[in-house]
Amino acid sequence: MLAAHLFTTIAVEGSAAMSTVAVPSLPPTASEDAESLRKALQGWRADKASLIGILCRRTASQRAAIRRAYAFLYREPLLNCFRYKLSRHHLLSVDFWKALILWTMDPAERDANLVHEAVKKKDEIYILVLIEVSCASTPDHLMAVRDIYRKLFSCSIEEDVASSPALQEPLKKMLVSLVSSYRYAGEHVDMDVAKLEAAQLSEAIREKQLQRDEVVRIISTRSKSQLRATFQQYKEDHGTDIGEDINGQCSSQFGRMLKSAVWCLTSPEKHFAQVIRYSILGLGTYEDLLTRVIVSRAEIDMKQIKQEYKARYKSAVTLDVAGDTSFGYRDMLLALVGSED
Repeated sequence: MLAAHLFTTIAVEGSAAMSTVAVPSLPPTASEDAESLRKALQGWRADKASLIGILCRRTASQRAAIRRAYAFLYREPLLNCFRYKLSRHHLLSVDFWKALILWTMDPAERDANLVHEAVKKKDEIYILVLIEVSCASTPDHLMAVRDIYRKLFSCSIEEDVASSPALQEPLKKMLVSLVSSYRYAGEHVDMDVAKLEAAQLSEAIREKQLQRDEVVRIISTRSKSQLRATFQQYKEDHGTDIGEDINGQCSSQFGRMLKSAVWCLTSPEKHFAQVIRYSILGLGTYEDLLTRVIVSRAEIDMKQIKQEYKARYKSAVTLDVAGDTSFGYRDMLLALVGSED
């Protein structure tokens, strides 16, 4: 197609300008893409370049249409075909196939599956999934995740978090509150409330009692606009960022997760830039962590994350990802991250 090299940028939620998914101006039909994917899946190792070229250049709604077309044409789910290939080649390209499966899923379905895996784990990199899904999402997206979670696993997210033996109090209480929240999504702000709650947060930080009920209530119920006003009031009152003060005063796991929640609620690019850096820093790579961030944020705010990453670490996400990954997995991540401006 003549227009195949003309790309536009489209986002699932949030600002379209912050997405790094380059979509053809005139993409093939869903049926044509399904047929191309079928051809790419044939053979011993499959055509990874074709899979990336198709799926990583389509929006969530376009990928959903491709899945429906594939199931109609070939009488089997596309994701099942991917999983079959994964089982045959798990020693060769497990990270690539995992990333491809997560990317091809509906975003709410993806997050529901990530949460279901995370509630079983004690490692903080999995606990962060609960923070990210509940705090960095729009209220409607979180509701969609909760709805599909109930359909997939016959229980609620709140139920699984509350009963998870991997999570301990008081962190468990805060996580239950976060995943069960439904925040006002508008821009209205009450400055009297912002001043009061900035003072309450300040007292809890100063006395190192972050687990107080009012702290959990503020973080888990207030709108993002209201929280931005509260955190700005805190900074005006104390001259420091609330996230930095939480980090400096409270080194517990609860404190670390609270700081992540604060960032995800009002400055998600800070959180995700830090997570990307952590996943590739030093020897080896936390592939599951790196995959999760890039796949989940590519259509939302990856451009902003890249800008934050460059400002903070004096390096480029593309450069560091390319240096720590290889083959089809690297090519897929770079396709989603996009080129540096």
